[in-house]
Amino acid sequence: MTSVNESSTSLRFSRFSKAECVLVLITMVWGGTFLLVQHAMTVSGPMFFVGLRFAAAACIVALFSWRHLRELTLFELKAGAFIGVAIMLGYGLQTVGLQTIPSSQSAFITALYVPFVPLLQWLVLGRRPGLMPSIGIMLAFTGLMLLSGPSGAALNFSPGEIATLISAIAIAAEIILISTYAGQVDVRRVTVVQLAATSVLSFLLVVPTGEALPDFSWTLLVTALGLGAASAAIQVAMNWAQKSVSPTRATLIYAGEPVWAGIVGRIAGERLPAIALVGAGLIVAAVIVSELKTKGKVDVEVEGALENDSGN
Repeated sequence: MTSVNESSTSLRFSRFSKAECVLVLITMVWGGTFLLVQHAMTVSGPMFFVGLRFAAAACIVALFSWRHLRELTLFELKAGAFIGVAIMLGYGLQTVGLQTIPSSQSAFITALYVPFVPLLQWLVLGRRPGLMPSIGIMLAFTGLMLLSGPSGAALNFSPGEIATLISAIAIAAEIILISTYAGQVDVRRVTVVQLAATSVLSFLLVVPTGEALPDFSWTLLVTALGLGAASAAIQVAMNWAQKSVSPTRATLIYAGEPVWAGIVGRIAGERLPAIALVGAGLIVAAVIVSELKTKGKVDVEVEGALENDSGN
């Protein structure tokens, strides 16, 4: 009886896998890049910088994977191109929106990718999320709304807001696409393709958006290389980890990005309001809640474990 109770208790809390720990780590890195991006925007336009950043990332991954690139398949080329389009739309349209709407509003609208991921999975792929992940999604979205502040929730559907809304859908699509292709492609090859596609598409958007080319700056070059290295690590890790981590679970982990950005900002001298700290706490709680298993599911797993023990 004691062993059954112990098994039940342990199964209610599933451990973080190695892949999930990697996603937590890259989310910390992701959040830490926010201040660097803000600094880069003082010397460059958004689309040019996104293009430069992802060009550097593509070159870095290609440098370590050039022997494998000769085996690139048409399927991997298509997968990388689709993911690259989603990344470009996510980064690019969010940046375009920031030119006409405040950052708090952008943060609120972008946070919609959290509920969009399970919604798109349900509508497009027919995969309905479980009870506890659904509760976690709601908690994470509430936390992100609190982090964005009360001024972020006002929506008038201006062009900037619409652009940011589409970027949120693109971010959700990126997460789902990565999980869809993760087990069917070589991580290194598809990462190079998606980074290169993001870079090329971003550069192509410089002209239609009316963005002026920046003058040469060592600050711009060094920042782009640094963030390019971070983007390379993030994308490789996402492609690898999401082979075993579901899109919904990955989304909850990625929702912690503004929490880590806030911590870095705090270290840099910025102060978060109390309501934002509550929001950060809800995001952390969302990840923990999503790990809980309902009683029925635990009982089934315990019975399976006991049958295996009795068989031995």
